[in-house]
Amino acid sequence: MCRHLAYLGPPVTLRSLLFDPPYGLLRQSWAPRDMRGGGTINADGFGVGWYPDGADPVRYRRAQPMWSDTTLPELAAVTSAGAVLAAVRSATVGMPLHETAAAPFAEGRWLFSHNGVVRGWPDRLVPLAAGLPVRDLLTLDVPTDSAVLWALVRHRLRAGAALGDAVADTVAAVAAAAPGSRLNLLLTDGVTVAATVAGHALSVRRGPGSVLLASEPFDDDPGWQAVPDGRLVLATAAGLEFRELAPTGAGSSTDGREDT
Repeated sequence: MCRHLAYLGPPVTLRSLLFDPPYGLLRQSWAPRDMRGGGTINADGFGVGWYPDGADPVRYRRAQPMWSDTTLPELAAVTSAGAVLAAVRSATVGMPLHETAAAPFAEGRWLFSHNGVVRGWPDRLVPLAAGLPVRDLLTLDVPTDSAVLWALVRHRLRAGAALGDAVADTVAAVAAAAPGSRLNLLLTDGVTVAATVAGHALSVRRGPGSVLLASEPFDDDPGWQAVPDGRLVLATAAGLEFRELAPTGAGSSTDGREDT
């Protein structure tokens, strides 16, 4: 499995999200606390994407462990943003170890990350991938389950789906095609974050005009709230909304919606 986070709110330095917290992504790259049987470390690459002054996002990705990169700490100390998505990678056995395999994946305003695994890869995804434009398949960043998930999500976004519907519908379709998959997805356009909790952990923490979503809390602040499995989270700097994910088929249900 991987670890990822998303932040929306007043501009903060990348260092304050990645390096300063006692259990931040740097520490999670070598000592995660909640991998749930998905590996022991996250040393197969990392990436961070941020939105400078309202522009389209900028990404910094590497195929090496986060702790071994000597440039990122300096960059993170002087880079501030009000919207950030970052991840560290633990590659599934047999998956390529390339920079392009590290989240976040991107197009236009969108940044995307996947924490989990698609069971029965690649055969189980063949029917779903067959519905994608051939050009999308030929231009995948890398032949991994996460890259195909991004292509499926992106295809829905291009067709006009809202962020929450794009990730929820993709999770439902993949869960039906590949039962037992772990499908924690993060998607943002710099204003809203849509996240799914399907087979792995996610926690959220509200602050004054800000919100953090992370695979595991990166400090001991009591404000962290664990999101139950089978949920879609829609987050803005102003609030949170939780919906139940549909276990199979298309679409998401708003039954049992909670607003906080």
